[in-house]
Amino acid sequence: MTMLCANSIDSAVAALFCPSVKVVDRQRVSGGDINRAYRLDLSNGERVFLKSNRAGLLDMFSVEARGLEALRATGTIGVPEPLAVGTDRNDAFLIMEYLSPAPRRADYWEAFGRELAALHRAKCGPKFGFPTDNYIGSTPQKNEPMDSWAAFFRERRLIPQMKLAWGLIDERTRRNLTRITERIDNLLSEPPFPSLIHGDLWSGNAVCGPDGKAWILDPAAYVGHFEAELAMTELFGGFPERFYRAYNEVNPIDLAYSGRRDLYNLYHLLNHLNLFGLPYLSNVSSIAKRYA
Repeated sequence: MTMLCANSIDSAVAALFCPSVKVVDRQRVSGGDINRAYRLDLSNGERVFLKSNRAGLLDMFSVEARGLEALRATGTIGVPEPLAVGTDRNDAFLIMEYLSPAPRRADYWEAFGRELAALHRAKCGPKFGFPTDNYIGSTPQKNEPMDSWAAFFRERRLIPQMKLAWGLIDERTRRNLTRITERIDNLLSEPPFPSLIHGDLWSGNAVCGPDGKAWILDPAAYVGHFEAELAMTELFGGFPERFYRAYNEVNPIDLAYSGRRDLYNLYHLLNHLNLFGLPYLSNVSSIAKRYA
């Protein structure tokens, strides 16, 4: 189904199904994070998932939908289909495929690891970036393509977050962060191939789908180094070891990756500092000191 743009939720539902189909119930559900999230029950017995926020954030939903479409196009891992974006009175919205709850398969984590590895090995463009800028949380994320991964990570990831955080950090941390950007070519290795990655993959952005396997959602998708994805999965507690073992069977993880992991996560910690404030400063300062 081709995603459409609509000027109301009702018109989107009518266009997606048929003019006689109406929303008969709206239930608040978890999964919205910075947005409001609902399950819409329709008069034809179907259900869809709705995210909404203020109208000024329509672009955020539009580029999220593009990320979902790009991930789905690889055919490697479960990704809900984006169905419609638009505005309804003072709200912007994104309507997506509804994922009916189901018990996890016994090999949930192994299948998740293998499928994520397959995503990272799927053919994608030769440059690092994405056709559009998008968002990491509610922070704009720059994606203008570049040929070098190290340069992309410096120019499109670290430096924009550093500029936003400059007034929150002390002089020593500023110097250390600047030193990291100067040394980035020595700190990061170029990947064996570019990978389309989810971009914000922590446990809250993976759910069990109707097939009992992991489905990924709320992407900040771009073409980068798969190590950056693995690092994000480890930032807030990590996934079980059997996930990483299964991943490694399909897409081998460099033994030196662990030495780069926290540098990749410096980007996300800077973003959390910018979004949520000083509780994240000590982690940023510690990592900046180590890599400077």
